Amino acid sequence: MPQPSDIARAAAVAEELDAIAAAAADLLKRRLVVDGTLDAERLEQEQHAAHGLAWLATYATAVRELSRWAARLEEEGRFGETERMILAIGVGEYTAQVFGGIAMSQGEFIRLADFGFDPAAIAAFRTPGIDEAILAGTSPAIRHALAAVIAKAGPGAVGDPGDDETIAAVRDEIRRFAEAEVAPHAHGWHLANAYIPMETIGKLAELGVFGMTVPEEYGGLGLGKEAMVVVSEELSRGYIGVGSLGTRSEIAAELILSGGTDEQKKRWLPGLASGEILPTAVFTEPNTGSDLASLRTRATLTDGTYLINGNKTWITHPVRADLMTLLARSNAAETGHKGLSMFLAEKPRGTRDDPFPAKGMSGGEIEVLGYRGMKEFEIAFEDFEVPAGNLLGGVEGQ
Repeated sequence: MPQPSDIARAAAVAEELDAIAAAAADLLKRRLVVDGTLDAERLEQEQHAAHGLAWLATYATAVRELSRWAARLEEEGRFGETERMILAIGVGEYTAQVFGGIAMSQGEFIRLADFGFDPAAIAAFRTPGIDEAILAGTSPAIRHALAAVIAKAGPGAVGDPGDDETIAAVRDEIRRFAEAEVAPHAHGWHLANAYIPMETIGKLAELGVFGMTVPEEYGGLGLGKEAMVVVSEELSRGYIGVGSLGTRSEIAAELILSGGTDEQKKRWLPGLASGEILPTAVFTEPNTGSDLASLRTRATLTDGTYLINGNKTWITHPVRADLMTLLARSNAAETGHKGLSMFLAEKPRGTRDDPFPAKGMSGGEIEVLGYRGMKEFEIAFEDFEVPAGNLLGGVEGQ
C-alpha cells in the first residue's frame, strides 16, 4: 500500500514550485513595470520570459492539483497503488522539467536562468525533497509498472480520477455515447476522409456537449471547465475528430463570454449552446503559424462595415460553420498584438462542391493523414464584409 510520505512529498514539492513561480514573477515584474505600470515595450522585449512564466505557473499548478487530488482520495479511502504511481510520475516529470527546461514548443524552452535566477539561487531551489520527487517519478521501474497496469486495463480511465457525482455522471453518459455512436463508425469515417455526420452532431447537441460550460441564463448547462475536459476525453476515446467538435464551440463561447457585449452574448450564446450555430476559429496564417501577434490579415472599417482581406490556413471545420471567430489587424499602424481585433463573422454553410458560398471568401481543403472528420482548409478573404456591430466587445484592439 502507498505510504503517507508519497502524498506528503507531493504537497511539499507543490509548495516549493509555487514559491519558485512567485519568485520568477517578482523578477520579471522588476523588468517590466515602470512607475507602477506595465511597460509595453519592455513586455515586447521580454516575450520569452513572459511566455515562460505562464508555463512555469501552469506546471506549478499541475503539481499542486495532483497533490490535492491525492490527498482527497486518501481521505476517502480511494488512493491505491495505481494512483500512487500516477502521482509520483506526474510530480516527478513536471518537477524535472522545471529544473531541466520546460519545452514550450519544439524549438522554444524556458529555463530558470531565463527569469534572472543566478546559479546560487537555482541551487538553493534544488532541495533534497525536489531531488527525491524527481528520482521517484522518473525511474524506468515505476514507468514500466504503470505501463503494465495500463496494458491490462479495459476501456476508460486508468486509476481513480476523483470525479464528483456530477462529473462522474457526465463521464459515464458521454462514454456510453462514444462507445455506441462513435467508435463503431470511426475507422470508416477516417478511411473515407468523410465528415462526421450531422446526425451525430445533432445527438451531441442533445447531450448538451456544445453548451457544457455556457451559463444557464444563455441556455447552457453552466458546468465548469473540468466537465468539458471530461467530455473531450471520453469522445476522443471514440474518435479524436468528434472529441474536438465541442472544443470549437468552447473557444467561441469563451471569447464571447469574456469579451463580448451584452447584446453579443444574448445573440450568439444560446445558439452555440444548443448546437444550432456551429463555429470555427479563424486565426492561423501562412508563414506565421501560432505567432498570432504577427498576423497580417487586414480589417478596414468603411461605412459601418469591416472589409477583411488576407489569407488563413489550417482552419478546422469551416465549411459547415455558421460563425467564424476571425482575428484580423484593424490598426495597420500598430505592430504586434496591439493592432488586432476579434470579429464574430457570419457565413452560410457550405457543401463539398461549394465549400464557401459567401462573397469575398474562397478556399481549398488541406488533406491530412489523421485527425479527420471536420476537415482543414486554407481560406482567402477579399473584401469579405463583417458588420461593425460584429466587432467583439465593440472596441478595436481588444
